[in-house]
Amino acid sequence: MSVFGGTVPETVVCATDGLAARLDELQFDLGEGPRWEAARTRRPVLEPRIREVAHPLWPVFHTALMDTAVEALYVFPLTLGALDVGIVELYSRTPGVLDRTDQAKALVLANETAWNLLDRLLRVQEAASEAVTPTASPLSRREIHQATGMVLVQMNVTPTDALLVLRAHAFSHGKTVRAIAGDVVARRLEFSPVD
Repeated sequence: MSVFGGTVPETVVCATDGLAARLDELQFDLGEGPRWEAARTRRPVLEPRIREVAHPLWPVFHTALMDTAVEALYVFPLTLGALDVGIVELYSRTPGVLDRTDQAKALVLANETAWNLLDRLLRVQEAASEAVTPTASPLSRREIHQATGMVLVQMNVTPTDALLVLRAHAFSHGKTVRAIAGDVVARRLEFSPVD
């Protein structure tokens, strides 16, 4: 589950296991995948046989998926009216379609999750306003956001372009954006201004 949209930076709230965390990280690092489609369209993205069909909207993510045991992906946007709260990504190691009953259950759970996530976000913001620092999640992307700001200043580019620079550098060096961000924040890696 990820916070996605609004005033809060995109970050993972929780993952059920290492593979779920890896799927989320791959999509974040590559800037493509079903999570981005679900967020953009505000509709579920159901891929019951994800390995069998080419995906023109996210070809690099699809290729990276071949190195995992994932056979099916089901992504649900967490929305409350006009408010985009986050994304829930489910995967299966076996291919299969969610029947109508399973889809209905998933939508009810996604709605409940959206309310719970919104409540959690409001509590975190309240704690921050009271100068109480909440415990950082090991899945937090705080360091990536810090590195994005540093690259923004180093290169005199927009935040979107700074994140794209981090993603491109990570991809071209076979590393995660999290690892590259760590190097930037630790000042082991700097980027030159664009002429």
